[in-house]
Amino acid sequence: MNCSKPCGFPPTDCPGPQSESAGKSDSCQGCPNQEACATAPKGPDPDLVAIAERMATVKHKILILSGKGGVGKSTFSAQLSFALASLDFQVGLLDIDICGPSIPKMLGLEGQDIHQSNLGWSPIYVESNLGVMSVGFMLPNPDEAVIWRGPRKNGLIKQFLKDVHWGELDFLVVDAPPGTSDEHISIVQFLQATGIDGAIIVTTPQQVSLIDVRKEVSFCKKVGVEVLGVVENMSGLSQPELVAFTEVFDSSAGGAAEMCQEMGVPFLGKVPLDPQLCKAAEEGRSCFEGQSCRVSAPVLRGMIEKLLKVKEWNQDELQHAENGRV
Repeated sequence: MNCSKPCGFPPTDCPGPQSESAGKSDSCQGCPNQEACATAPKGPDPDLVAIAERMATVKHKILILSGKGGVGKSTFSAQLSFALASLDFQVGLLDIDICGPSIPKMLGLEGQDIHQSNLGWSPIYVESNLGVMSVGFMLPNPDEAVIWRGPRKNGLIKQFLKDVHWGELDFLVVDAPPGTSDEHISIVQFLQATGIDGAIIVTTPQQVSLIDVRKEVSFCKKVGVEVLGVVENMSGLSQPELVAFTEVFDSSAGGAAEMCQEMGVPFLGKVPLDPQLCKAAEEGRSCFEGQSCRVSAPVLRGMIEKLLKVKEWNQDELQHAENGRV
């Protein structure tokens, strides 16, 4: 249950949905969930205990967010997961974009079915150390529309967290939908007890995207999630065969780098618009294999190595990164 005002955030004096005064206090007046909170069962959510037990075997949890759709967030999530797996980390990729699940295609897993064992749902594995879970595996056909209200979407996210048998993971990468709505509030609430390492926010250079990304940064600050860094995607079109670079979006206002400086969050770097990266995503493969993504792969590699070093995740993991190959 999410107790929230129309703005998407609980009021500062919200008693909380499990409180005896939920839906009854003065601060609850005008909240769209007032009646639901007032009539809901009180007390601790037993599912949170099950989630905590599942997540106890996951070392690090990273949210991939974007303020606006179409900025390449899922592409970044997929390539980050490929990269971490190639460094010999155990990686899980959880797609909570319930209405627009694109991760199965970007990992080359379309048409796969989820299997269940006595341990729970089994992720679909791309490689032995890269497992994936998405509502896309549950649809009868890829053109099926998911027309769900918030509570049902939140219920599935909770089920992904408590019922999927991830096993021992170094990283769980969570690909979230655009915006700051039900799915985002739920994933933060459900993982709050076990800790979230932070969020990577993906944007494009133009102001119309950065306006929404500022809201995403504000969301993270309000709910206590560290912004690990902002990635500026589609940052110019590089054509090495022509020795040419062309601006695609207007970045005269300074782009993501300027925004990060103003808001006091790290800037991870710029990923140029690379047709070969787009092709890799369409074909469900890693952009780090072979030499086709000569423009984007080195930049993405540098961002991931920077993130590992800046966060100073334990020495065993850093040794993995130094000895591995992206």
